[in-house]
Amino acid sequence: MRTSYKIYEKEGIYFITSSIIENIPIFLNETMFNILKESFKFCRKEKGLKLYAYVIMDNHFHSIVSNENLISIIRDMKRFTAKRIIETIKLMKSSWLINQIEYWKKEHKRDSQFQVWQEGYHPQQILNEEMLLQKIEYIHYNPVKRGFVEKPEDWKYSSARNFMGDSSIIEIDTFY
Repeated sequence: MRTSYKIYEKEGIYFITSSIIENIPIFLNETMFNILKESFKFCRKEKGLKLYAYVIMDNHFHSIVSNENLISIIRDMKRFTAKRIIETIKLMKSSWLINQIEYWKKEHKRDSQFQVWQEGYHPQQILNEEMLLQKIEYIHYNPVKRGFVEKPEDWKYSSARNFMGDSSIIEIDTFY
């Protein structure tokens, strides 16, 4: 289902969410997490994506990002990661995951046998500092709320450590 959320200001900073089709838990091991991690790194380095905060969960990711070509960057990122995820699932011989991404593929998606990502990415423009802080907290506490860790900085696949002055798996950008 397409949403009414859109990017209205190309120079804006956006909170985005992208979920795996039917919330299938795909990011369950280092190999799968690395696909998304490396894609974020590539988009920062090669496409100029500004990544201010992020979390990668088992079936979705949240991030705060900006770029004047954000629409095409996220589209390309999802397309690339979908191909890599499908290749990896096939190599892992995970028939359950292959069956799921084939079964739940939307009928109008005729160019592929599988569908990894739900359509869209629900962009919400960050309008003020209060909203920014609320979204950062939401991102960082996502693994805590799900019961994966007790403290945000304990989740390896999050920028919570970056905000504490420690290194994380992905470098982030500053707001100034």
